[in-house]
Formats: sequence, structure tokens, C-alpha cells
Amino acid sequence: MFGKIKFISDNNAVVEINKYGNVIANLMNLHVVFENAEDRLLGEVKNIDEDTVKIQLLGEFAGARFIAGTIKKPALSSKIRVINESELDIIMGKNQLESIYIGKSPTYNERNIFGNINDLFSNHLAIFGNSGSGKSCSVSRIMQNIYLNNNFLSYNANMFIFDAYGEYKSAFKDINKINPNYQYKFLTTNPVDKSDMLLQIPVFLLTNDDIALLLNAENHSQLTIIERTMKLAKLFSKNDSETEKLKNHLIAHAIQAILFSNKSSSGKKNDIFTIIASCQTPAFNMNAEIQGIGYTRRFSECFKIDSKGEFGESVLINEYIAKHLDETIESSIDDPLEPFYNLFDIEKALNFTLIGEGFLNNTIMESSSIILKVRLSSLINSKNRKYFEVDKYINLETYISSLIVMNNKRSQIININLEDIDDLLAKVIVKIISKMIFDFAKTRKVRASIPFHLIIEEAHRYVVKDNDQFLLGYNIFERIAKEGRKYGVLINLISQRPVDISETVIAQMSNFLVHKMTHPKDLDYIEKMLPNISTDIIEKLNSLQAGTLVSFGNAFKIPLLIKMDLPNPMPYSANCDVLERWKGTTA
Repeated sequence: MFGKIKFISDNNAVVEINKYGNVIANLMNLHVVFENAEDRLLGEVKNIDEDTVKIQLLGEFAGARFIAGTIKKPALSSKIRVINESELDIIMGKNQLESIYIGKSPTYNERNIFGNINDLFSNHLAIFGNSGSGKSCSVSRIMQNIYLNNNFLSYNANMFIFDAYGEYKSAFKDINKINPNYQYKFLTTNPVDKSDMLLQIPVFLLTNDDIALLLNAENHSQLTIIERTMKLAKLFSKNDSETEKLKNHLIAHAIQAILFSNKSSSGKKNDIFTIIASCQTPAFNMNAEIQGIGYTRRFSECFKIDSKGEFGESVLINEYIAKHLDETIESSIDDPLEPFYNLFDIEKALNFTLIGEGFLNNTIMESSSIILKVRLSSLINSKNRKYFEVDKYINLETYISSLIVMNNKRSQIININLEDIDDLLAKVIVKIISKMIFDFAKTRKVRASIPFHLIIEEAHRYVVKDNDQFLLGYNIFERIAKEGRKYGVLINLISQRPVDISETVIAQMSNFLVHKMTHPKDLDYIEKMLPNISTDIIEKLNSLQAGTLVSFGNAFKIPLLIKMDLPNPMPYSANCDVLERWKGTTA
């Protein structure tokens, strides 16, 4: 079939066709071996014309191993033959001890293709493809293959699926039928079935950065407000006499600043009453009794303006305020070890922050603070508040455990369904939970002792280069992409628009499963972001059938065309059957 090598250039060899030898009907994408006394080099047929074939060089065999890369070139005298069975087993991963079945080769008569488990799952993975190309089915099938594999048991797996459309429940809900020790957990923003569990996040475990994301902070002045607010929320959570004194000091300090201002008495009165309306204590409220010499006045009565335009009880007010001022009180209170507070408590702390720091009288800070107040109030008064209502203190380790454990038994697949909330809140939740998992993983005494896989559906919604980098100094997904592997936190991106995903994150992906992609911007982006990807792979992506993909990366010896088996059960990702709906034959 193959004649002499005509010439070799870069990573390609052009070979004559021997028309008098054994004819192979379909040469395209066939793998061939250049063999001589010293070397066995592997190539793949890329182009065919009447007299020659162009073969791209891929690497070399060294005994039972395959080494990717083209340091060596075939000798012009090399014998050229079609790859044999044992060599196919090597490049398709059949002989690996710890491997997982991926799918079948459409090039080699449905031959099974395997991937090394560590190479595939100890690295970041990206699954790309147009809508309807089979991404959800491929994810479901690969995960089902993990738990169907009888060579090992994955009891300690922690696979978190951030599910944008609630697609994966049907694919994994019966995982315990494979093995009773396996368990699937469905956390959702809208529980429907008895086994569904409401997703909840403890606000007292959120960092300042998390609160900034939750309130969609836009500038550094808002970070200053949030930092002070969260400091007070922690201190107020003690709810003892010392924190009561601190609250009184903050109110007294704010009122004193107003009394010493250049405003008119009526202006001062309005500002003071505004403070009392937002921040009250038993000592400072409209009906609080202030004791004078031989008489008492209610707090509100002390601010009656006399004929001279002054407060009639100015002496009594100043004495009362001075009695509650204590500049050392805050420094004398230790931060609580287990601060427990909710969104309402944060709102109170924000009000104290604004009056205590005088932000409401600062033109630059006022607009920033009002925006935060409005967003926090909107969250508190919306149905979304229930996702942040946890009724008792738990630490981060206990919370992560609560996400995994159900009925006193660990779950291997944790499906977080976000289909019933808007994209902005869903993005925040994905970021916050991912950050919590990453922070938890970094505290383990034995590094990477508990692996976590973050499977992010519709990744182009969440894993983007947005305001995080500017405002917080980092983007959590970029940080996980760069540092996560050494702590055992792995990202699995699923997206139809890779061009919208952070370049930093994509650059850290080690394995790719790419279904049909036709948008030129996405194809160009993939080609530019991945220096090892060939033009031939890019060309293949235009014409793939649904359910067929090109795999390449650390887990695969060479780029391979793979036809995926359909998952069983299927994810809930099928298109609407318009014809049947129009005919009215289905309910």
C-alpha cells in the first residue's frame, strides 16, 4: 500500500502510494508506523491525492510505551505499515492498570478507548461543543463509567456539579443501584421531590470578598464599608453588655459629630433622628428616658428647638452623650471565636458602620454606601434570603461535610441545581461555594488528601474575567486553575462558548473533550489558546456528528476521535419535541 517516502518537512512526511500493493479502502485518519532497525515512529494520515499521502508525525513507540512528540524523524528507508493491534492497545490506553472506559473509536471498528484515571481526573478538564452536540450526555456517560468500573470503588469521590438547568438529576439519582454504598445528593434552590434539599449558605462563614460578590460591589470604597460592616457584625454577635456599650458609643459618637457640625438646629435634628431610626439601643431610642437634675426627658423631647433656634436641652444631651462615649471599648472586645449572625444582623452592622464612620456625610462615600444598603435590603426582602438562612453556627469543615453527607452517609455526586435563580445570583453562589471548597482544601494537613471536582455547566456564565481581578485582587476560578491541582481541587468546564471564558483558566486546562464547534471565533480562540493543538483537529471540529468528540491532553497518548456511548439513564437535556406537542399526542 505504501511506497517510498518522497520527502519530510517539519512534522509531516509525504509518502508514495503503491497502487500494486494491498489497497486500503479508507486511509483518512488511519495511523501508520515508520519502522526501521532502531525506531518505530507513529503518524496519522491527513491528506490523500492520486499518488501520495501526507502523514503527520505524532511520536514514537519505546517498547510498550508511547512517547508523544516529534524529536525524531523517520529515515527515508523506513518501512511504512498500518498500526498493529498491540500498538493500537497502547495508544488507546487498553493496557493501563488504572484506566476508565471513555468511548469507542469510529476509525477502528468501534474499538474501546480508555483514559488513565489520574491523568484525566488529577488535572483540569474542559468539555466544549455547540448546543446539542452531546456535552451533557458525554459528562453523564463518563461519570457513570466511573461508578460502573469494577476495578476500583470511588467511595471517596467528591464531585460537585453546578447544574444550570437541572439536567443531571435523572442521570445520577439511581447511582445507589450500582452499589448501595454510592449516593447522589440533590441540592436545589427549589426543592420539589422528597429527596431534594434546599441549598443554604451560612453568611457567617462568608469572607469580606464573598460579601462584596453577594452585594455586587463595584469600587474600593465599598470594600472599605464592607470590611467595617463585617467587623461590627462579628463583634455584635456576642450580644452582651460589652457589645451594647460599643453600640451606644457608636451612636453617641455619630450624634456628637452632628452636634459639632455647622448645620442648623433643624438640620441637626433631622440627621440625629435619622440615626436613631436606623440604629437603636435601649439607651438610644426616641422614647429613652434621660435623667436630669430633678426631672426626666424623653430622648425625642430633648431636641425641641427654642425661640433662639437652639436645642432647649443641649446641656442634658451633651452630658448624656459624653456618658456613653468610650474610645477604648472596641479595642477591648475580643473577636468571637464562633460568630453567628444573619443577613438582618449584617444590615444592622451596616447601619452602624455608616453612622459611626460618618459615611453618610461624605459625598464620595455616600453614593457607594446607599448602593450597598439598597442591594442588601433587596436581598433580605426577596425569596433569595432563604438560601442564606442557617439557624445555628457551624464551622467551615462542618459545612463542607454537610454538603456531602446525607442521611449519615457520604455522597459521591453532589448536584447543585441553580435553574430557578437569576444568572447574577447563580454566578455568586458558584463562586462562593467554589471558594469555600478551595479554602477548606488548603487547610488539610495532608495536601490534596480530599480531592474535589467542580463540574461547572454553562461555564461561560461564571468562569469569566470580570470585576473580581480589579476589585478583590484575584478571580477565584483563576486561582483554582493555577493552584487547585496541588490541593486536590479540580475544575471541569462545560461550555458552548469557550471564547467567553477566562483565558487564564483555559490556559491551565490539561485535557480537552471537544464536540462539534462551528463558530469561527470559538475555533480561533481554541487554536490560539492551546499551542499544541493542530490545524487538523480544528478542522475536524466543524464536521463531527452529535455524540462524537476529539480528545487530547495529558490523559490521551495522541488526539483521538471518540464516539461516546449514550448514558443510561439519560440526562434531562433533550430538545422539545415540537411535532408531538403540536399534534397534541403527548401530555
